[in-house]
Amino acid sequence: MPHVLQPSERQRFKLTLNTDGRAHPVENVLAMATLALGVVAFVSTFWVSAHMISAWFGLLGFGVGLYSQYISATTPQRSLNIIGLVGSFVGAALGIAHGGFLPHP
Repeated sequence: MPHVLQPSERQRFKLTLNTDGRAHPVENVLAMATLALGVVAFVSTFWVSAHMISAWFGLLGFGVGLYSQYISATTPQRSLNIIGLVGSFVGAALGIAHGGFLPHP
């Protein structure tokens, strides 16, 4: 194992969700959608009047995130899923606590 002691070539850092070398377009799109929905649900909790956005985006993000986690193929996809799931859960919980899924009468 001489290559362990003296690496012959430095590999450049490459940001990718496909760490196994194969393309996973559906899994990548679902992981990014989960992250986006989670961020929107979480950020909208800072305004109480945006409770509908928080609740609906959180619920949708939680559902998409659970399915995306089920079919994910690589660790980076799973990492994005967990971040999105946590944001979706917090957004849905606070959105429901601030008024729920329907507008105030």
